[in-house]
Amino acid sequence: MSATTDIGSKIKKYRKEKKYTLKNLSEQTGLSIGFLSQLERGITTIAIDSLANVADVLGVEMMDFFESDLHQENDPVMRSYDLPTRLLSAEQIEYCLGKESFALRPKILQLMPCAQKEEKPEAVKAESERFLYLLEGVLSLEMGERSYVLYPGDSMQLAKGNRYAMYNRTTKPARVLLVEMPCEEACS
Repeated sequence: MSATTDIGSKIKKYRKEKKYTLKNLSEQTGLSIGFLSQLERGITTIAIDSLANVADVLGVEMMDFFESDLHQENDPVMRSYDLPTRLLSAEQIEYCLGKESFALRPKILQLMPCAQKEEKPEAVKAESERFLYLLEGVLSLEMGERSYVLYPGDSMQLAKGNRYAMYNRTTKPARVLLVEMPCEEACS
């Protein structure tokens, strides 16, 4: 949600709480009904002095339009544009799909092609039980002396404590859905 849409939706929320119509708000602020309607739908922006006037009429602080909702933390929806991203290495990008307030930690790992590289990535230890599901590409995974190749639709579970290395030896990116319990939960 953009800042404009967010401000507009909050104006609408406060207006409805006061049981004001667009006409009532228009008469008290001097802003046209059409403008207020577009503002509430996020189609237009508002000047700071006009926003201050709207806040006064609605009986709220101007900062109320800019603060995040308290319920946002508990909102189970994670928007694609809000995904936290981490660069794990030159070949791996991690996108966190879940909220920290939930026990499961789903992630998308994007493994960039490294077909030309001969060296294998360093093995990592699974700090918790992990589930892998290959969405696209081809994934090579080594666990101890065993090697696995996963194709789209293949899945694999790793027990806590397993050491493994995964890499992409093709010329196209691979995307893996990784679901794990957070270490604090799994390690206690």
